[in-house]
Amino acid sequence: MMKMADSSSNMKCLLLVCFFSVIGMAMGIAPKMAVSVPFGRNYDPTWSFDHIKYFDGGNEIELHLDNYTGTGFHSKGSYLYGHFHMHIKMVAGDSAGTVTAFYLSSNGNEHDEVDFEFLGNRTGEPYILQTNVFTGGEGKREQRIYLWFDPTAAYHTYSILWNSYHITFFVDDIPIRIFKNSQKLGLKFPFEKPMKLYSSLWNADDWATRGGLEKTDWSKAPFVAKYKGFHIDACQTSVNARFCETQGKRWWDQKEYQDLDAAQYRRLKWVRRKFTIYNYCQDKARFPTMPLECKIDRDA
Repeated sequence: MMKMADSSSNMKCLLLVCFFSVIGMAMGIAPKMAVSVPFGRNYDPTWSFDHIKYFDGGNEIELHLDNYTGTGFHSKGSYLYGHFHMHIKMVAGDSAGTVTAFYLSSNGNEHDEVDFEFLGNRTGEPYILQTNVFTGGEGKREQRIYLWFDPTAAYHTYSILWNSYHITFFVDDIPIRIFKNSQKLGLKFPFEKPMKLYSSLWNADDWATRGGLEKTDWSKAPFVAKYKGFHIDACQTSVNARFCETQGKRWWDQKEYQDLDAAQYRRLKWVRRKFTIYNYCQDKARFPTMPLECKIDRDA
């Protein structure tokens, strides 16, 4: 397992991020600025209400996991397209076996889903960020990266931009993955099933850390993940709606958001080159024939 980078490597990463940020101000089209609101504006608890702790009038919350239960929350509304943004500080210390999830999901058997999953690890070993996209109930599109910072030391932003052209995952406004609408290739894309946003902290020591070899150390409980921001800027619809009434009129529908630009693709290439540890597109054992979307998404 790779150790956390030394101080000189961390400095290089910070300089690279700053460099890309300067380029982005000149060229890149990042999502609109998120506006922080209290938890209760957009979200409700889903389960184990007593394992969610509130601070500063609900502007900050903690999810607690112990050997009895984890907990989670969900958006009050269902949405078709938009920008979903959260500040999260991951479980610190020995977090092996735990998963902090932040994802969009629709209802039904052939559901759509867009996942951030943060896989805990032993103290001193890096977190793994796994992303996945389900369309029509079909997933198996896992990608895994190490982050270029310690996600337990401070809050960082994690966001999803979803429109009719693509779904893009961002970490601190740096794109780490894009999944494009490839319906012209006969592939499904989430476009007519409203999704809610969910987040949870739970025990997954049967698979989360080294394939389940590392088990959760309950003597370290409670495990705590911290949240703030709670921004949603999206088209809210009924759960049964098949289109957004404002389709084509919102900022994420406009031309500058229909694809990443050259500066953002350079950032994405940097992430893939430096930090990717698994990409389903390159797994020939699982996929002897490369999935069609991989070249479209520049994952080949």
